[in-house]
Amino acid sequence: MWNYSDKVMDHFLHPRNVGEIEKPDGSGEVGNITCGDALRLTFKLDADGRIDDIKFKTFGCGSAIASSSILTEMAKGKTIEEALKITNQDIADALGGMPEEKMHCSVMGMEALQAAIANFRGEAVKEHDETDHQGRVVCHCFGVTDAKIRKLAKENNLKTLAQITNYCKAGGACGRCHAEIQEILDGVWKPKEEAGAVSAPKALTLVQKVMKVNEVIDQEIRPRLEADGGSIELVDLVGDTVQVRLKGRCAVCPTSHLTLKNLVEDKLRELVAAELLVEEVK
Repeated sequence: MWNYSDKVMDHFLHPRNVGEIEKPDGSGEVGNITCGDALRLTFKLDADGRIDDIKFKTFGCGSAIASSSILTEMAKGKTIEEALKITNQDIADALGGMPEEKMHCSVMGMEALQAAIANFRGEAVKEHDETDHQGRVVCHCFGVTDAKIRKLAKENNLKTLAQITNYCKAGGACGRCHAEIQEILDGVWKPKEEAGAVSAPKALTLVQKVMKVNEVIDQEIRPRLEADGGSIELVDLVGDTVQVRLKGRCAVCPTSHLTLKNLVEDKLRELVAAELLVEEVK
């Protein structure tokens, strides 16, 4: 039996903001009932652009209900930009902690809020498929991509298959993706561990950093964008901020910010320097 905090039990037994807002400013839905968890969020903004009302409907366990309930409380009164900063760890911390096996519920809450905000902004939220440059499906039972596994691993310091399953359910059903998930985790952590065991890497000079950024863009990023009719070019490097210009289809894609975050920034952080940020310039 899992040990739930008093706050989890309170929000499970007495959930806040249950329901659905009519004619919402934003709505988002994540999960799948056939997989055991689904969550729908709707919200309304006030005249100042802050979340005035937010409601949820969820199909899931007590942790899913509690996570959704406290998330609505956390989001109320926040601007869109402030709400986007709420992480799955923030949700878990607000509940006084959650069993490791139930952390996927907090991730579902974070993703539902992000999807609702994307809907408000008019950005398409599409399902990942085998050719999506934002991710390739690894766990077909739960529709989890390699990009999501890497993102969760880095943001939550996840290093084992069991932890990945706890945070997104990947690998929790048929088990055929276990070897591939472990390979992804090895790719995220082993190079860093081996490099640290040898010696601390020397800081790159500005010229070296620019050359390395260009190399990664040319070899790792641009070919993937060109496969979908887009492209990218390096504009400038200001401190740790890489300024880029998207071209072709990427320049007009409503989800280009996700491409910059999940592909460009992640790849540059992985292969050049962990502190790099990516900024689009027109």
